[in-house]
Amino acid sequence: MPLDEQQRQSDASSVEASSEQRATVMVVDDEPAVRRVLVMRLQLAGYQVVCAEDGEEALALFHKEQPDLVVLDVMLPKLDGFAVCRRLRAESCVPIIFLSALDAIAERVAGLDLGADDYLPKPFSPKELEARIATILRRVGRGSATNEPRDVPAGQGVLRVGDLVVDTNRRQVTRDGERIGLTYTEFSLLELLFREPGRVVPRAEILEQLWGYPPRRAADLRVVDVYVARLRGKLEPDPRNPELILTVRGTGYASQRMGENAPMAAAS
Repeated sequence: MPLDEQQRQSDASSVEASSEQRATVMVVDDEPAVRRVLVMRLQLAGYQVVCAEDGEEALALFHKEQPDLVVLDVMLPKLDGFAVCRRLRAESCVPIIFLSALDAIAERVAGLDLGADDYLPKPFSPKELEARIATILRRVGRGSATNEPRDVPAGQGVLRVGDLVVDTNRRQVTRDGERIGLTYTEFSLLELLFREPGRVVPRAEILEQLWGYPPRRAADLRVVDVYVARLRGKLEPDPRNPELILTVRGTGYASQRMGENAPMAAAS
């Protein structure tokens, strides 16, 4: 085979391999100017980018492309961002970052309560969005659009938290053999709180470790409260009287200490 032909094939293989290694971000926004800026910035940051301009197109594109992360505007034609998020969460753990011109705490809480991983009010700095995307993808890895667990040996990294079995390798939680669906952010919060049972973890520390940025205003810490409430709703028999995740008023949250009512120990 001629050397120039070999070089062309080698170059094509390198481009294909490089493309396969890049995370795909889906941007959903009805403003062409916003889409243009985000496509340019995210491509320069090394991501593959696909775009949709309304909610219905977003769902179709999601199923076609299976992106690693979704940047989702709230105010969309045909199907708003909240409805899109609800539909995606019914079938996928893909990370979702909301964008919205509505900066009211109620709007932010509504989005996070649907299972979004973060919420960025407009106008926003593209650099800040890039940082948040990078933080989330570092935490969850690629391929999170599906719910399939990783193939790892059974019994490794498996813990008991009360009547829950927590598999930290597969990122799964079960109770009485039934799987409890947690998003990557919810599971990361569970891991953080139970890493040192009984230690009080300040809300600011939770925000920095899971979302990658320090609190700049009180509304930022509300993200943590919403996620703790979501986690309690899925794990606690009585979320109004939590036993696994305890509130330390004015500071943060703590998990139950080992040796208390429902100890945490290695599962057999």
